[in-house]
Amino acid sequence: MENWNIDINADVGEGIGNEAKLMPYVSSCNIACGGHAGDLLTMTTVVNLAVANHVKIGAHPSFPDKTNFGREIMELPAADLYASLKHQIRTLQTVLHKEKAELHHIKPHGALYNLAAKDEKTARVIIEVIKSISLPLKLYAPYNSVISNMAQQEGIEVKFESFADRNYNADLSLVSRKKSDAILYKKDTILRHVLSMVKQQKVIAVNGEEVPIKTSTICVHGDTKNALNILKYLKFNLSKNNITIQ
Repeated sequence: MENWNIDINADVGEGIGNEAKLMPYVSSCNIACGGHAGDLLTMTTVVNLAVANHVKIGAHPSFPDKTNFGREIMELPAADLYASLKHQIRTLQTVLHKEKAELHHIKPHGALYNLAAKDEKTARVIIEVIKSISLPLKLYAPYNSVISNMAQQEGIEVKFESFADRNYNADLSLVSRKKSDAILYKKDTILRHVLSMVKQQKVIAVNGEEVPIKTSTICVHGDTKNALNILKYLKFNLSKNNITIQ
């Protein structure tokens, strides 16, 4: 009988305040580090929760735009975007050093994540930031995206990320949050969605098309209204389907 391994991650430190409840059900987390949300206090709190729960820690940098929660594209010169992302990650690294914890990966947030999936210039900035950090950091990024392909060419290890609580278009982009069917809430629907992506390596797009996909980490957004129930349901049911969370 075939077995699968999968990482479950959540975006945290974004002001929701549910991290203590989520941490027992994830194996990695992405901590907002001041771009779209977060400050030294929230970073410190979440880092300590991650350490206590043996959860891998990632930086979750964003366009510097708290007003729009990093979910709108900002037109920034490459040098300015580089400086902002580097500052955000360094801030989290300062907290990690103080708390004697390690940075495991980088996962861009929101509009930055989606833009880098298709735009070479944005992807290049993020890759150069990762290369500037003297650690063997992993990148969480979509399968067959511009940024994942470019990062692999640069020798950066990429963890292909899929989303438990989001619908997909046929080009593997996420359905816009402005549309009513963007977010998945029903636990049984989410489980089928995840099982298809992990075991069959395909996702059913909103138009009904089966699209090939590879997945090594699954995200449940910390600000999805029933995130905790989704994570509990996944943890219980993935093991029943020979999928180990690690």
